[in-house]
Formats: sequence, C-alpha cells, structure tokens
Amino acid sequence: MAPPSGYPQTHTPWLRAIGRFAMRVAGWKLVGDLPPIPKFLIVVAPHTSNADFFVGLATKLALDLDAHWFGKDTLFRAPMGTFMRAIGGRPVHRAAPEGMVLAMAETIRAEPEFVLVITPEGTRKAVAQWRTGFYHIAEAADIPIVPVWFDWSRKEVGIGQPMRASGDLASDVAALQSLYRPDMSKNRRGYWGAGVATGPRAETR
Repeated sequence: MAPPSGYPQTHTPWLRAIGRFAMRVAGWKLVGDLPPIPKFLIVVAPHTSNADFFVGLATKLALDLDAHWFGKDTLFRAPMGTFMRAIGGRPVHRAAPEGMVLAMAETIRAEPEFVLVITPEGTRKAVAQWRTGFYHIAEAADIPIVPVWFDWSRKEVGIGQPMRASGDLASDVAALQSLYRPDMSKNRRGYWGAGVATGPRAETR
C-alpha cells in the first residue's frame, strides 16, 4: 500500500519496503499520519539514545518521506559525509546561532517542498529544557510544526496534529511538551523533565 500523497516523498519503493520490513522485524508501528502539505517542521522527542537514530531512519524510509536535517559540519567529513547527505543531512556552521536560524528559514522558503526534522533537546543527555531554535525556524519560514514521538514503552512512532507558531513561545512549547511522557524514553535518565501530560493515542494503521 502506497503512503498518503501530499507530503514530500522520495518515490523509492524499494527503500520504503526496507523501512517497513525493519520496523516490522523490530516490532515498531506507526500511529497517526503526516499532513498532506509540502512544507513542515517535525519535532522529534524524546531523544535519549543513539538507538533513536535507527528508529527514525526506519520510519523515514517506511513513510517514503523526503526529510532533511541540519547537523554540525564535522559530521559530514569523509568517510561518513556521503552517507549523511544521502539520508537528508545538510551541514551548517554553529558559530552564529541566530544567523543559522535565519539561513535555515531562507532555505525552506526558497524550495517548493521541504520537511525539516529537529530534536529539540539537541543532545542525548538530560537537559533542563528544550532548545527553541525549531520554533523560531518554523515562525520565520511560516510553516507548521508536527510533533512526533518515539514511544519505547509501546514501540510506537506517534505523529501528532500540526500546529502553527502563535508568537507565544512559552505557551506553544508547553502545548507541544504535553504530548510526551518520561516513559516514552529509551533512557529515562536522559528525559528533559518529569510529570508531563500523557500524549494522545491515535488510531493505529
């Protein structure tokens, strides 16, 4: 069965088959659907383990999603640089964070289709709060934010409803964080906080 149309896709059925097979063998399932629109920013959390990368890659392939992510330029050196670019990576320099946010937004605005994936914790280690660069990018590029969670307790990749930045950063980030739970984490000690509300359950497809 082909994925829903509307969001940017790579149109590579054999890679999609690999992704679906990998998720099935590992016991993971998709819950929810990506919005059928050409541009959006995906916020993925919790991110507490290297294993999250492999779940994310399998999900990207299974959805045939043409997604991109920005990483520090050192990740794109040989011999891994070719692989990083092949899976949607784009190198950036982190010397000027504010300039980087604007550069990302300009890149998104300039292309007819663009899906950007960001982990708001910014690291696998425990942090006190999310980094808010993702919010400023979405606001500057005028694209919706789509929350996605890797729920290790249920082996579900959940996709929430898209939301637009209202300009009230604190309120919008709190609304997004309410979709996540500490027990979703692969490594509970790496979770950014505790006591957040239980995320919504969607119909499993």
